[in-house]
Formats: sequence, C-alpha cells, structure tokens
Amino acid sequence: MMTQHHIDKKRAQASFNKASASYENNAVLQRHVLGEMFLRLKLLKINPSSILDLGCGPGNAGPDLKNFYKPHDLIYLDFAYEMLKKAEEKNRDHFLKAFSSRTTQQFICADMEAIPLEENSIDMVWSNLSLQWCNDLDRVFAQIAKILTHNGLFIFSTFGPSTLHELRSSLASFSEHSHVNQFIDMHDIGDALIRCGFSDPVLDVDVYSLTYSTFKEIMYDLKHIGARNALQGRAKGMTGKGFLYQLEKLYEVYRANDKLPASYEVVYGHAWRVNKPHNESSIVKFYSKQ
Repeated sequence: MMTQHHIDKKRAQASFNKASASYENNAVLQRHVLGEMFLRLKLLKINPSSILDLGCGPGNAGPDLKNFYKPHDLIYLDFAYEMLKKAEEKNRDHFLKAFSSRTTQQFICADMEAIPLEENSIDMVWSNLSLQWCNDLDRVFAQIAKILTHNGLFIFSTFGPSTLHELRSSLASFSEHSHVNQFIDMHDIGDALIRCGFSDPVLDVDVYSLTYSTFKEIMYDLKHIGARNALQGRAKGMTGKGFLYQLEKLYEVYRANDKLPASYEVVYGHAWRVNKPHNESSIVKFYSKQ
C-alpha cells in the first residue's frame, strides 16, 4: 500500500546518484558512526569468510572490513549505481595495494528489499546508516536472515525517530506535506528482528548534534549527502524561496550559543541468525545513554 511516508525509490536513487561526487566531503556523521560500529564489532567473536556491506554507499567500510577479517568474499550492495561506482573505485585501489589479500570483491546494484543472494551464503551482514531508506523493515530483515549462515551476524546502524526533530517541527508548523522520513523506534526494530527469526538482539542508541552557523548550511549538507525529500507524500511542485525563507525563520528558535543544531538519533544493533526450537524465545536487550 502506498502511503505519504513511503519512500519513492526512484527519486531516492536519483538523489544519491547526484550526491555521489559530494558525499565524501559532507558525510561527517556517517564516518563517525562507521567508527562506532567497528568499536562494537570488535567486541563480538566472529570470523566471517563472507561479508555483505548492505547499502554500502561509497564503500567506506570496505578497507577496514578487509583488513580486520580478510574474508574470502566481500560483497558491496547499493541501489544507487553512481555510489556503487565510487565504492568500486575506492576498494579496487585498496585491493591492489593490499596485494597479499585473497579477498574476492563483488559489486551489486540492487534494492535491499530484494537482495539477489543465495540462502545461507553470507556469514556477516554489515549495514551502516542505510536501513532508513527501506519501506518494509520486516521484508529486509527476513531476507537478511535468509541469506545468513547458521550463527551468522547482522550488525547495523540506522536513524531513530528523534532525528532532525528541529527540522520536522519547523516544517509541521506551516506545511501539511511530508518532508522528512519517519524513522523507526529502537524498540520496534528489536521486535522486528525477533519476528524475522533473529536471536539475542542487542540495541543501543546515541544522540548527536551537528551545529551550523546558518540554516542554509544545514540544507546544503543534507542535499550533498543525498538526503533529499523522496517521500511519496511530498509536495510535488518546487517549494520556492518563500517556503525556505519561512522555514529558516521558524528554525531560528533553536539557535543557541550562536549556532543552529541538527540532531540525529542513531540506533546501533546486532543480532545472530541461530536456528532455535519454536518454543524458545529471545530477549531483546536495549541500552540508552539518554
């Protein structure tokens, strides 16, 4: 069923394709979250022979995944072809420098809601800040569970519902259209993991605030990492200068210490694909620094 909060995948693809050249210089938060994911990953006991980087973007995780695990197969998947080309360029160069590596790399342009991989073929699925671009989280989780091997690991980060709350509140005061994605609560993500057959999910949340001198800088950053409005319920025409001027005035209420904040709630999680008896249930562990 199509709703105003569903993502128009073609529009989202176009936005990320266009942003592929500017993404690296503007993805400050994405790089930080990637580092946080590796800190969490190093605490887990796993030695994967095959890894899928789901929603890989420009492939920033690839070099560290290769160095840390030296997998036999490393697969990069993204629905934006230009982003995938960036990932191939980055990781091809790294692969050639690491001439002793035996890792085979594959680059697949596909939607994470239709993962074209065989059952029981992947030991670890890694996904950094990409799940928020799917419309059916259960569908994605079910497919990940299907392709994972027994005792396979799914580790991810995604945005929670407090993300960009300043922008969302400012927009809601004068526009009836959908402008910002509806992000999923940590507890609902944990429930979805259990429904889709994962075991022992562990989730935690952290909140980050990026600060800017002007509202235009916030919008510039969002545009240049591909985070444009791709919702089906968006206003179909151009919003225009008048719209942005009104939005900028409303956003000023959040200015503090001469800076404008843009808040991001990041949910970190991991879970295991373990075949348990039907009468055995898992407990989801939630942690919060708030």
